[in-house]
Amino acid sequence: MFPAAFDYRSPAALEDVLDSLAAYGDEAKVLAGGMSLIPMMKLRFASPEVLVDLGRVPGLDAVQETPDGLRIGALVRHAELEASELLRQRYPVMAAAAPLIADPLVRNRGTLVGSLAHADPAGDWGSVMLALNAEVVARSTAGQRVIPVREFFTGPFSTVLQPTEVAVEVRVPRPSSRSGGTYLKLERKVGDFATVGVAAHLELDNERIGRAGLALTAVGGHNVVAAEAEEVLAGAEPGPEVFAEAAEAAARAADPPSDVRGSADYKRQVVRTYVRRGLARSLELAQAA
Repeated sequence: MFPAAFDYRSPAALEDVLDSLAAYGDEAKVLAGGMSLIPMMKLRFASPEVLVDLGRVPGLDAVQETPDGLRIGALVRHAELEASELLRQRYPVMAAAAPLIADPLVRNRGTLVGSLAHADPAGDWGSVMLALNAEVVARSTAGQRVIPVREFFTGPFSTVLQPTEVAVEVRVPRPSSRSGGTYLKLERKVGDFATVGVAAHLELDNERIGRAGLALTAVGGHNVVAAEAEEVLAGAEPGPEVFAEAAEAAARAADPPSDVRGSADYKRQVVRTYVRRGLARSLELAQAA
């Protein structure tokens, strides 16, 4: 199918993007990589009156590390994150997830910020950002607001972003010096959406777990924080026993559908297994840091 007719705009300044969104509201859509929006338009699940392309806006394509953490602009591609030595050294959860995003064609064009704004419950970056306690920076003509990712998703393909706002940046807090994490993904074939995914992050404090981040992919209406499991881990001495307890709590947080990819019970069992494996790998990396 072909998309419905639309007006195309390619502003060279962010202020012009915001003016277009203020003028058209729900009738406008923002284009970054287009890996989600264009297929939806071709299927006519989305039929915007105006398409506002961010491609010419300066300053949105940078990955910067500050004393507070990582800043990732709205035009940073998955492939750039996949190749990042900085991520491999200091943000292992992200480094583990980046090569698992779809396929090379998508990774060369798609963006992390766009993936979060699309809010697919099977999206990998959503769980990674939840585990890392990241924030989304949104801009509109009314100003700027910083939204914790844990307050960002509201349902399938739905976020707290307003029609007049554009997500311009994601901020990832700088992890402690003794931290580690990973992302595990079950997929039917390379490049597929997740059947189940688990993002795990641990920060050690005097041989105990100072902070734990644990989030699940494709087992709910949006990416799910395993909050009870995080509480089990916080302050505990890391090891197989507490990891198994956290895995059970994470499985209780999962509410997956039974479908062609597997039964709900099967997916919960994958959650248990991946949480144990992910936490063990996170501990290994944190102890080696």
